[in-house]
Amino acid sequence: MPVNLKGRSLLTLKDFTPEEITYLLCLSQDLKAKKRQGIPGDLLKGRNIVLLFDKTSTRTRCAFEVACFDEGGCATFLSNSQMGKKESLEDTARVLGRYYDGIEYRGFSQKAVEDLALYSGVPVWNGLTDSYHPTQALADVMTLMENTKKPLSECKLVFVGDARNNVANSLLIISAKLGMAFTAISPAELKPDRALFHEMSELAQQTGATLSFSDDLSAVAGADTVYTDVWFSMGEEDKYEQRIKLLTPYRVTQELMQQTGNPQAIFLHCLPSFHDMNTQIGMDVYEKFGIKEMEVEDRVFRAPCSKVFDQAENRLHTIKAIMVATIGRQ
Repeated sequence: MPVNLKGRSLLTLKDFTPEEITYLLCLSQDLKAKKRQGIPGDLLKGRNIVLLFDKTSTRTRCAFEVACFDEGGCATFLSNSQMGKKESLEDTARVLGRYYDGIEYRGFSQKAVEDLALYSGVPVWNGLTDSYHPTQALADVMTLMENTKKPLSECKLVFVGDARNNVANSLLIISAKLGMAFTAISPAELKPDRALFHEMSELAQQTGATLSFSDDLSAVAGADTVYTDVWFSMGEEDKYEQRIKLLTPYRVTQELMQQTGNPQAIFLHCLPSFHDMNTQIGMDVYEKFGIKEMEVEDRVFRAPCSKVFDQAENRLHTIKAIMVATIGRQ
């Protein structure tokens, strides 16, 4: 049956079937090839989108803007609205829905992005909340597909670090949806959300996925992808010392990559990454705690196995696919 996503919001990948996710990934590949060939696009011609940001961004904002412009659309970046201050989220959503064909939201609360979809009357895309990061997970799986000859159902993705965060949640979901093997490796204090893991484990019985959690780094064996993320997110500055103590044993090292037993295993990271001291935060952490590298060694980050910049590029193509599929002219 043909896939039709017109008018749909992307709030979490839980709302999409395996067939719909696969369709978005295939469309992403087609749009990437189109851009590489220099073919002008018009699939978003006449479409206007607005980007609402309560959290700072590099890749998400740039990817949405460039993706929109590539296909002939217009984008408004709005970081100084009255939403939640002098005007309620509901009223703001109703107004923006009259102006725009689609709304992207990046912020803290999952309820906020859900309410935007409820009241705006147009597709709303989750650019990141504290709960989920669905556009990132699509780019992650696209990057895996580009670096393996195996079907996804035979691939193992291992997430190492804070396994409760939004990226880990979305990787758990997309792995369950697509029948992949997913292992979260973290200290017990940071293991995946119990309810979400149970929900996805039930889904895995239908899709053939295998989902597991371990606090033992040996569980990395057989991985096709080793994935990590920063140890603390925006708004968690008071947790630096606690997270460093918990997660230092879970840093992705060259030795850990070798433990996969797979010379073709790739390293992924959603970025930004604290792999050196060339950031203000990296320098602050070094001065306070004496750590030069946090979640990944610099030599792994810069190694041939690292596909982090291909992964970052794929944010553009997957986000473009989401917009084309939900508000495009095709």
